[in-house]
Amino acid sequence: MSQVFSEETHRNLLARIPQCTGREISDWLRAVEDGPALFRFEEKVSWLRHEHNLAYGHAKAIVHEYDLRRAARNLL
Repeated sequence: MSQVFSEETHRNLLARIPQCTGREISDWLRAVEDGPALFRFEEKVSWLRHEHNLAYGHAKAIVHEYDLRRAARNLL
């Protein structure tokens, strides 16, 4: 998992995604879940960018959030 953004920047990006894309974060997380079985972080980011025409920062924030939530599920 690659994180270049600070936690604050990550949260700010997530907060802006619904306004910028017209879709809620939960919709984007489901898109990553239902998308192709890609293993590398940057592959997922690239897929989101090209398949859904997202900005790099938004795609990266979505994949990072997806990885955080998946890791949290695995810890339970």
